[in-house]
Amino acid sequence: MINIIVCEDNKNDLAKIRKSISKIMKSLKIDYKENVFMDYDESFMKIIDKKIPFKFYILDIETPSRSGIDIARIIRKKDYSSPIIFLTGHNDLGVELLSEDITFTSFINKFVNYENRLKKSIINSINAMNKKRILRLKDGNTLYTINLNDILYLTKESLSRKTVIVTDYNEFYISQSLNSVKDLLDDDFIQTHRACIVNKNRVCKIDFKNKIICFDNNVEIDLLSNKYKKEMII
Repeated sequence: MINIIVCEDNKNDLAKIRKSISKIMKSLKIDYKENVFMDYDESFMKIIDKKIPFKFYILDIETPSRSGIDIARIIRKKDYSSPIIFLTGHNDLGVELLSEDITFTSFINKFVNYENRLKKSIINSINAMNKKRILRLKDGNTLYTINLNDILYLTKESLSRKTVIVTDYNEFYISQSLNSVKDLLDDDFIQTHRACIVNKNRVCKIDFKNKIICFDNNVEIDLLSNKYKKEMII
């Protein structure tokens, strides 16, 4: 699931952008969700901080309240990797953008070969996203693509025997065994219990006495056994 975040203050231009996105994503056969805004308001600012997978920004440089360039600065303070595509009807704003120390995917004039350039930029961005650290697995008729950085831990549910992948934003129940999923992970994931694997990069505190593991988003679990304590000396 890719979360495409669009801000465009012109209704007609916004409709064109959404139509183009739908057409492009359908052709690529990629599942996505649109998060649409007409200004950089409070709701937009909240989504910058919201923990959702694979963010993808399409920003209008000029809106009634703020500049898309200012918003990109705010995004980059918290998020260095999400693609950012800028849209505008004024080429001179591109000069200003190039003078900024902001990493972005592309700058597109809405009146010059707009749809083809947007399609190319989206495809390039998705290809770049696919090179990130991800867990990709198929369970039945469902294909899961999960950013490894978003995973807190994996555990085995006692009743259903399913593997539960716990992330910042969701829990995924997988029919595959914990050990088979473990084989798909990298060295940042370590066993802490016969029924638990944690992302050591997300661990911020370990209470060895009470066998509590605390993650960087304040989630705590008590899945630490004596057998695996040595593994937790990070």
